[in-house]
Amino acid sequence: MRTVPYARQSISQDDIDAVVEVLRSDWLTQGPAIARFEAGVASYCGVRHAVAVSNGTAALHLACLALGLGRGEALWTSPNTFVASANCARYCGAEVDFVDIDPLTGNMSVAALGEKLERAERGGKLPKIVVPVHFGGQSCDMQPIGALAARYGFHVLEDASHALGAEYRSARVGGCAYADLAVLSFHAIKIITSGEGGMLLTNSDDLARRARRLRAHGITREAAEMQGDGDGPWYYQQIELGYNDRMTDVQAALGASQLRRIDAFLARRRQLAQRYALALQHLPVRAPHEEPYGRSAWHLYAIQLEPGSGGLSRRAVFERMRAAGILVNVHYIPVHLQPYYRALGFCEGDFPAAERFYERELSLPMYYGLSDADQDRVCTSLRESLQ
Repeated sequence: MRTVPYARQSISQDDIDAVVEVLRSDWLTQGPAIARFEAGVASYCGVRHAVAVSNGTAALHLACLALGLGRGEALWTSPNTFVASANCARYCGAEVDFVDIDPLTGNMSVAALGEKLERAERGGKLPKIVVPVHFGGQSCDMQPIGALAARYGFHVLEDASHALGAEYRSARVGGCAYADLAVLSFHAIKIITSGEGGMLLTNSDDLARRARRLRAHGITREAAEMQGDGDGPWYYQQIELGYNDRMTDVQAALGASQLRRIDAFLARRRQLAQRYALALQHLPVRAPHEEPYGRSAWHLYAIQLEPGSGGLSRRAVFERMRAAGILVNVHYIPVHLQPYYRALGFCEGDFPAAERFYERELSLPMYYGLSDADQDRVCTSLRESLQ
């Protein structure tokens, strides 16, 4: 039986040629392809600086370090995300807490954030960083989050791993109009891919400079940052503890080639989302909600099974569709319910909206190469699996 995956990369001959060109060059890493990819993404997103790194998790970690997160401080994020959005704080020795979600979008609830900040201010435990996650490609409502940041004094780090090409208030996500930093992921199933890879975006010269240093062992070759005089043109100094989180030129070449196709990728995903919305409108499911303030990049097509969907559990529907060759998935197991975070004191009932969202969520196939015929097959399988 031919299967339909929930996600799949699209690799063209141009992509292959771009990678081969680097393989035949003098630079496999730390070469000119990195700067070209960074410049392309920065221009596309409308931001001053882009810093390429080895993956999205590294981007989150280095962003937290660049913002100075450390022990005795806290980061808040959404429980409806991959664990990396929270783990980045733990890598820095900081505490993690969560803000419940808007059940329509799966994104961080601005109302819940405001209420939690009021309580935290009274208790003297405000976060240093808040990480809104643009779930599925739909931007969080960043303007009021930015206003809360100005009022309460925390940094905003956008986890835009799902959202390259998404729009918020007529501007592309990643422009950092309401955030200190944003991060992207170029994992194989993201909007564009570099195989693995990530990027930090910022309008701050200082944050960009520190992120670049941190991705390369904390080393500088800038005379103004060194202690004393150098020994010669080869000289460098490690001025802080950094990491080897660099992207290779091979990855950057693939990413830059993919970026040239992003308009086509997004157009097809939006077309598929429209076709899904029409096909599913009479089924006992709730289609993803696209807020009027922005356009989703449609990284995921995350439906919610309505209570009493034919009397079937989400697991039963999942297993029936998988048996039919439709490789649906689920996003996400709430982070606070993972054993590691339970051991830190979190438990069921802490974030009920995220928990209900998880219980009903099912991600249908969504990728550039999904044909109309295969999408129709997905819809037929869902309809039959709900009976």
